[in-house]
Amino acid sequence: MSDERYAPYQEFLGVPANLKPEAESRVAILPVPYDLTTSYQPGARRGPLAILEASTHLETYDEELGRETWEEVGIETLPAVVPDTSGPAATVQRIEAVAREIVEAGRFLVSLGGEHSITAPLVRAVRTAHPGLGVLQLDAHADLRDEFEGSPFNHACVMHRVLDDSVELAQVGIRSLTGEEQTLIRERGICTVFAPEAVGAPVANWIGRVLAALPEEVYITVDLDVFDPAIMPATGTPEPGGLDWYRALDVLRQVARAKRIVGLDVVELSPIPGNVAPDFLAAKLVYRLLGYSLLMGPPLGR
Repeated sequence: MSDERYAPYQEFLGVPANLKPEAESRVAILPVPYDLTTSYQPGARRGPLAILEASTHLETYDEELGRETWEEVGIETLPAVVPDTSGPAATVQRIEAVAREIVEAGRFLVSLGGEHSITAPLVRAVRTAHPGLGVLQLDAHADLRDEFEGSPFNHACVMHRVLDDSVELAQVGIRSLTGEEQTLIRERGICTVFAPEAVGAPVANWIGRVLAALPEEVYITVDLDVFDPAIMPATGTPEPGGLDWYRALDVLRQVARAKRIVGLDVVELSPIPGNVAPDFLAAKLVYRLLGYSLLMGPPLGR
C-alpha cells in the first residue's frame, strides 16, 4: 500500500509480519490516527502510535489463554490511514475504502483509533464479507445522536450511523446520554446494559440479554472510556464509574465463546505524557481480544 491514504507506522508487538514463516499473516492491524470531531479533549489521533509503542513491551505469551497468540494467528501492522483534509465525510469514505480492501483480501481487521467515529465505516467494510453481523459496543456514552455540532459524522453519532445501516446493536457500560438517545434506545429496543448494572451486578445476571441481542457474527468496538477513569484516565471524554479490567474481559470472553467475532476496534485513547499505564492497558486489550476472537470462539472458516 503506497498512496496518499497511508503513512508508515511501527509494527504491533515490534515483530515482523510473517510471524510463522510458512503462514500468511491473518490479522491486519490498521491504525487510524483521526480525531477531528473530538468534542472535549483532543489527542486521540496519537492513540494508535501509543498503543503500538506500548505493545512492544507486552509479553507475547498470553497467560490466560496459555499460548503464544502471535505465533498462531500471524499479524501484520499496516500503514496508518491518513485523514482526508477536506473533512469528516471524506475521511469516513477513505476509512471505509481502505478497510474494504483489507476485508476483501480475507484478513481479520483490527483497527486502532482515533476517535470513535471511525467505527461506522469499519463496520460497513466488514459487512461486505459478513452481511449479517451485529455490533457489541463497550462504551461510557450511547453515541446515538443523529448529529452533533452540525455533523452526522461526529464521534457522538457513530452508533446512530451503525443503526442507519440496519445493524443489530448491544451496548455495555453506558452512563452518559441525552434524553433523545434514551428515547431511541426504548423505541428501537436496543439492548443497553447501563453502567450501574454492568458494574454492580454479576456479569452472569445480564450477559444473556447481550448474547440474545447479537447475531452469530459480531464486530466489537471498545471505546476505552468504558473503563473506570481510575485505570483509564487517558480518554477525551472521561466519565465517573465504569468497568474494571477483569469485568471487561469477562464480558468479552463470554461473547467470544458464544459468538464468532469477525472484526474489532479499540478507540479513543488520548495519551497522557508521562503516564503509560493506559497505553499498556489498551495494547494488552487488543492482544487479548485477538486471542479471544481467533483462538477461543467458533472458527472463522478462512
